[in-house]
Amino acid sequence: MIRKAALGALLLLGACAQGPTLQQRLSVFMGQGEGDLVAALGVPVRIHEAEGRRFLQFEQRRTVAVASPAPIPYFGPSYGRFGPRLGAWPQPPGYAVIGCDITFELQDGRVQGFSTRGEGCR
Repeated sequence: MIRKAALGALLLLGACAQGPTLQQRLSVFMGQGEGDLVAALGVPVRIHEAEGRRFLQFEQRRTVAVASPAPIPYFGPSYGRFGPRLGAWPQPPGYAVIGCDITFELQDGRVQGFSTRGEGCR
């Protein structure tokens, strides 16, 4: 759980406009061993091996509130001086799941590269 929090903190830091980008923060893992990578980011959710290369995928998901849509107009139960009042029901806020998948490529037990995918990888 602490490792997931470390990955989450790493990605949340990327939401700030100042400081190093996600690419810069992940580049510190270049050349490191698989054990160091797992110690820093936790256990990967997927592992794949192909042509002598090993791919470790880490996922980060978070739920964020999004602006509510426009209010729904309705004719309220109350009547004003000139007939029914026109009002609007406020809409509840919406929620969205933002994700970032980070895949590291290892060869001979060392990180050779990485790629990111998702809206939360900023």
